[in-house]
Amino acid sequence: MVLDGILYAVALGTLGAFAAYWGGIGWGAPAWALAAFVLYFFRDPERVIPAGEGVVSPADGRVVDLRQVERDGQSVWKMSIFLSIFDVHVNRAPIAGVIREQTYRPGRFHIASQPEASVENEQNTVTIEGEGSTVVLKQIAGAIARRIVFDKKVGDRVARGERVGLIKFGSRVDLFLPLEYSPRIAVGGRVKAGSSVIAVPANANRAPGDPGAAESVRSRNGV
Repeated sequence: MVLDGILYAVALGTLGAFAAYWGGIGWGAPAWALAAFVLYFFRDPERVIPAGEGVVSPADGRVVDLRQVERDGQSVWKMSIFLSIFDVHVNRAPIAGVIREQTYRPGRFHIASQPEASVENEQNTVTIEGEGSTVVLKQIAGAIARRIVFDKKVGDRVARGERVGLIKFGSRVDLFLPLEYSPRIAVGGRVKAGSSVIAVPANANRAPGDPGAAESVRSRNGV
């Protein structure tokens, strides 16, 4: 359980108690129900990190974009994951490595599942340098989210699948990978942070972007 969730739930529970004292149980019930939802939202389940060289998902949610894009003059894979208010919102490191750069940028609050959210919304961009490759992770606030949390700082070393932060309420996470990786997800599929393998080195199996490979792994992982 994320500490913030406990603090919010205690505050709401206390508000409900005062409301019930003055107006009866019916007055306190809405605050108690909201407190229960907050505890559910801020859950932080343990995850089994799979062995191997694969990139693990940085977030729970639904894949809404998978394509090649130009970034800083290079072609890379862009993978976008939409987190609804019912998904776990704790973010995890997709690879092991060192945090080389972190840039926070304020912005708008479009619905996070929309493409423009990647460019215009409030976001925190993190560069992780691993052994032989560098990936870029974007935490993007959505229409409801109003706070991005990142618990690491530049120079910190992170383990693959390690908790690195969260985005409060509906949001989006974009991940940019070198073309040396082969995606193992498909648009519409669901993934879990730290436990779903979303890409592997291209020479590990099929060629990058092979939809058959993505579908087969999505089915095998049950995401």
